[in-house]
Amino acid sequence: MKIIVPMAGMGKRLRPHTLVTPKPLFPIAGKPIVQRLVEDIVNVYEGKINEIAFVIGDFEESIKELLIEVAQNLNTVPKIYYQHQPLGTAHAVWCAKDSIDEEIIIAFADTLFRSDYKFNAVYDANIWVKSVSNPSAYGVVKLNNQKEIENFIEKPKEPVSDLAIIGIYHFKNWQAILENINYLVQNDVRNLGEIQLTDALRRMKNQGYKLGIYEVQDWMDCGNKDTVLSTNTKVLGYHSHENMIHSEIKLLNSCIIPPCFVDKNVIIENSIIGPNVSIGKGAKIENSIIKNSIIQQNAQVSNANLDNSIIGKESCYLQQSKSLNLGDYSHA
Repeated sequence: MKIIVPMAGMGKRLRPHTLVTPKPLFPIAGKPIVQRLVEDIVNVYEGKINEIAFVIGDFEESIKELLIEVAQNLNTVPKIYYQHQPLGTAHAVWCAKDSIDEEIIIAFADTLFRSDYKFNAVYDANIWVKSVSNPSAYGVVKLNNQKEIENFIEKPKEPVSDLAIIGIYHFKNWQAILENINYLVQNDVRNLGEIQLTDALRRMKNQGYKLGIYEVQDWMDCGNKDTVLSTNTKVLGYHSHENMIHSEIKLLNSCIIPPCFVDKNVIIENSIIGPNVSIGKGAKIENSIIKNSIIQQNAQVSNANLDNSIIGKESCYLQQSKSLNLGDYSHA
């Protein structure tokens, strides 16, 4: 099995934080989104992952090095591919076509999930889904009586299905998906201006291939500030049994209310931290109360009362009570 992770998007909904750092590298409970994503896939798949291929844009060399390290830490081979133009989800996968020579999982790096059981698919393709209360906001799948996919509907106005596609796909029949993606790319078949993976799946279904679903317990979006903070809270909760407070911190006349993640070389003085706070390495916090927030590396916060806030890396905030979204290298 190989994993392909398309992650060349600009992450506009999470600006200003994605102006410097690609969204899949944004930290959730101390780890980049993309790292948590591939770790979770490895945990639910019972076989061996032979390779992780990342499809990236014009990223800095340090980011490529980080992605290579993520794959190597999971005892698998890293590959880096490039998508120079945002031409759609199927096109992003096609950019990694040289890696499609065995079973693959395609996982788009803007979402996280939680599952209590191991994944063991038997269909030609399986689409990972989650039952949602507002299906009209998502692309959904409709099943037949045999629990096989019979249709794909984008943001249905009628309640035909509540099974939302979360952006993770397994292809046991890798030849079929490669053939259909190639057809779309070579013939420039577009939907809403882009070459879509859903169209390749629809072609597979029409050709008689069997498509099933894998339903996850929880689906956590990482699209904008509020969903990122909600996901950070959930992930901290899921890992609350772990020790997420680094031993190399200075805690002076302060307390930490779990669950929280605090990285090394953090200084916390005369402050109350938590619950649901993640603090990156080298940050300094004094005379503050912070909850439900993310403070990134080397940020400084003083005399603040923060809730539902993100403070970017290398930023400095010396203010008062509010909900804040301060980008990297900023002062306020």
